[in-house]
Amino acid sequence: MSRPTPPDDWVIARRRQVGAQIRRVREGLDLSQPDVCGRSGIDVATYSRIEQGHSSPKLDTLIRIAQAMGVQLRDLVG
Repeated sequence: MSRPTPPDDWVIARRRQVGAQIRRVREGLDLSQPDVCGRSGIDVATYSRIEQGHSSPKLDTLIRIAQAMGVQLRDLVG
């Protein structure tokens, strides 16, 4: 089995931008990571990796985060 191709630099940069935007929205709503995780059912470690830009969340996960925060998906990835 072949190894997955590592993402391009621009993909990594965009992933970090999305993570930073998710963090800004969360903090602007005065929510903690455990608050969002409790509402969304996402593991705190997984959520933290998303905010740090170390993990690429699936669309379903982004939808759950947006729902937990009470915002539109576009507010997180705009």
